[in-house]
Amino acid sequence: MDKNTIIENLRSKSGITELNAMQRVMADTDASDIMLHAPTGSGKTVAFTLYMLGRLSASTPKPGALVLAPSRELVLQIYDVVRPLATRLKCVALYGGHSMTDEVNSLSVTPDIVIATPGRLLDHIQRRQIDLTATKVLVLDEYDKSLELGFADEMSRIVRRLRSRSNTVLTSATRLQEIPDFIDMKQIETVDFTATTPAPRSRMQIVEVESPSRDKLDTLIALLHSLDNQKVIVFVNHRESAERVHAALVKAGFPAGLYHGGLEQRDRQLAIDLLDNGTTPILVSTDLASRGLDIAEVGSVIHYHLPPTIESWTHRNGRTARQAATGTVYAITSEADSRPDFVSFDRPYSPGRPSDNPIHSDVATIYFNVGKKEKISRGDIAGYLINRGGLTADEVGKISLSDHSAIATVPRDKARDVVKAVAPHKLKNTRVRVTQLKG
Repeated sequence: MDKNTIIENLRSKSGITELNAMQRVMADTDASDIMLHAPTGSGKTVAFTLYMLGRLSASTPKPGALVLAPSRELVLQIYDVVRPLATRLKCVALYGGHSMTDEVNSLSVTPDIVIATPGRLLDHIQRRQIDLTATKVLVLDEYDKSLELGFADEMSRIVRRLRSRSNTVLTSATRLQEIPDFIDMKQIETVDFTATTPAPRSRMQIVEVESPSRDKLDTLIALLHSLDNQKVIVFVNHRESAERVHAALVKAGFPAGLYHGGLEQRDRQLAIDLLDNGTTPILVSTDLASRGLDIAEVGSVIHYHLPPTIESWTHRNGRTARQAATGTVYAITSEADSRPDFVSFDRPYSPGRPSDNPIHSDVATIYFNVGKKEKISRGDIAGYLINRGGLTADEVGKISLSDHSAIATVPRDKARDVVKAVAPHKLKNTRVRVTQLKG
């Protein structure tokens, strides 16, 4: 694609008016093999997308590009960045937990760009539903995490099939001592912005909150009551702890969601959507949420449990202070905790009286049982809520589309009336079930 077209798409569809230094380098480089290192939240996805799209056109043999990522959440995040920029190019996302039938249908016309988790892509390859022989550009995003999660064998088997590969990008927030043997990068250009990109650490305060008892729930609740309204992610070390802490926060009246690997994929995605759109501005999570999620305006991260590794500490903290924003990291400690060497604090904090503007939600989420596969667009849903639901354009909030469902945010005090008002009416000549989600 033409560079000017890509940048214009970036401005008009993503709201990015100026490239940062790393993105300019990736847009302009002629290198064929690149190792891209930059802190989390620095715009790596846009950077490698600029590079990738600059090497594709409508005439490039298909699929022209492959992006491998270690998690479903990261695949979807990359897809949401790439798709609006890749005009006239077909982009598909393949990942575990997604409908195999829908994915097979999406591959019936060979896509230009495939974004996938290694396991799901290999499944399609073995079923002969996709052929990567012609693929020119390979991106391994967060390849260190992929190796850590045990995807080396799957990635090796996939890479061997890329017989036409001429461009390779490996990205990571940290540096590996060596490149895995199966990558075969001969003349590598390293694009390293770990030192020159303003690190999130310089934009965040790390605060110790001492708990008088080993059970930290009362301290967590007091801390949350003391914070001004914002989005917060509370990290714990185990699924059972996540369930317990989440239940306690809901009982205490907080708008809180739950996220861990034991949940169904659709419930995990919904938890992220409800955090993102503000319906549940508090998310209780295991380390599953510490990488691959780009949620705007997370004001604080709370370590209910101190993390077991420095990587976990770094990536948890990286959920706040993203894209030049500031943030605060709170670590709740008790006499039972052993403080790792990598944990240090800027100051102590003892929760005092409750905030005058406490964490709350002014919006509710409405669910539709139709989505992209039923040819429903965000504009269709917005028009439906305005014309049939009685809302103004300003009252229709964020709309998210999935294959067979959609959600939209509306004012919380109007949600019940909106659901009742639209109930008798079809959406784009389709009978639709509309309900208000709990949260």
